[in-house]
Amino acid sequence: MTSPAPRRGGIVFLDPEQGRVLRVVPFQYNPDSITRTLRPRGIGADAGDRLEALRLQGPPRETFRIDAELDATDQPDAAGGSAPAADSGLFGMLSALETAVSPTVEQLTRQNDLAARGILEIAPVQAPLPVLVLGPRRVLPVRMLDIDVTEEAYDGELTPIRARVTLTVRILTVDDVGFDHRAGGLHLQYQRGRERFAGLVGYGPGSVGYAGG
Repeated sequence: MTSPAPRRGGIVFLDPEQGRVLRVVPFQYNPDSITRTLRPRGIGADAGDRLEALRLQGPPRETFRIDAELDATDQPDAAGGSAPAADSGLFGMLSALETAVSPTVEQLTRQNDLAARGILEIAPVQAPLPVLVLGPRRVLPVRMLDIDVTEEAYDGELTPIRARVTLTVRILTVDDVGFDHRAGGLHLQYQRGRERFAGLVGYGPGSVGYAGG
């Protein structure tokens, strides 16, 4: 009996308004480790009021730091069934990540044209919504904070063929985008799952040597 193939994590980029999938960037290899940091948003320590020590202003600031390895000599087939062009190396995978944090040429040109006509665009351009997928239990709307790329090997045309990418992202919460935004709904779904799993941990009088009182 063969064991099921492991799930692959990755980042899905969504249209923030319509929710349609714009691009999928799977991890070539699932990361060996992920560093997560949660910073509670309390008010007691800052306010100096002892009565407020346990009060929370909102969801914690939660960041993920992920190390991903990329190797052009071992790239899987694309979603459409065709392998990436051999002479493109890792440019496709790296560009898919890098364009997620930059306005498109079309958007930049439009802004320039409007400025030349004396028109000020009030709302900045909106980037796609990145959704970090780490298995079925963690589907997280995120904001890309840093993309650190270390290119480790090249072919004869200086095309990168092996690289290490460190992604630092912050989870978007309902405080960031509101309850009606697609990212807000994904955050609530993630939080519900966390609360459900927390309920699996047993507790009771004397369970950790605490007698109460």
